[in-house]
Amino acid sequence: MKFGFIGAGKVGCSLGKYFADNGQNIAGYYSVLKEDAIEAAQFTNSCSYDTMEQLAGDSDVLFLTVPDGQIETVWNQLKESCAIRIQRSDVSFLSNKIVCHCSGALSSEVFTDITEFGSYGYSIHPLFAVSNKYQSYKELSNSYFTIEGPEKKLDDIKQLLEGFGNPVCVISKKDKVKYHAAAAMASNLVAGLISSSEALLKECGFDNVSAHKALVPIISGNIKHIIHDGVAGALTGPIERNDIGTIRKHLSVLSGNDREIYIAVSRQVVNIAKIKNKDRDYSEMEEILK
Repeated sequence: MKFGFIGAGKVGCSLGKYFADNGQNIAGYYSVLKEDAIEAAQFTNSCSYDTMEQLAGDSDVLFLTVPDGQIETVWNQLKESCAIRIQRSDVSFLSNKIVCHCSGALSSEVFTDITEFGSYGYSIHPLFAVSNKYQSYKELSNSYFTIEGPEKKLDDIKQLLEGFGNPVCVISKKDKVKYHAAAAMASNLVAGLISSSEALLKECGFDNVSAHKALVPIISGNIKHIIHDGVAGALTGPIERNDIGTIRKHLSVLSGNDREIYIAVSRQVVNIAKIKNKDRDYSEMEEILK
């Protein structure tokens, strides 16, 4: 199969390079900014295209690696262009194509009327924060991929990704938003928690640099323990040991968003503590956190 990418940003470049390094044939890239398509093509040893239609015609699998808010717009443009060609009795460039996007939150339903063009639409999402256009592909081998879409080509895509060594989970379109929320909690929201922690340290006399550096060992150590021992096995601290007095003291010095965040996350930590320590009574802790 030949893979084409509409959109030459971080995700498009990373996936294209990852696929190429796994022996796949990359047709190339189209981008509104021609220079971006040229750079991505050079990076993946493929071609840059002047139009989406040319790229679609040369591809068996077409990825729309554009921002979430543009996926529907790009798909509608492809549909309209293809419909005009069909009316002129030209060959449909969408016939028997697999069309994919990489949004975590959107489902394959964004590809409206796709069956009318003889194509198959899928959402394929790497459970990984792609942060660098030319480096992130190196870390994709460790990532789970999720797939959502019709049964027809589902196994083909699953087997392709599993052939790269990636674990694959097939999910339902109704669960896409919940799935994306889970990913955000483990990624973006962690940054929010650490930002709140740094802000509290600065209230205690730390400057920006020292507040950040001071948290590095506890953050990295905690993540390592979670990875190796699971959340219950890694859990320590006042909630785990049912130290009600310390929790009361924490709540007494927190206000506003910091207090709300502390309470909300602590409630979940209590649930983890109850799994770890089945013989402990956390009912008073739960009452305090109401």
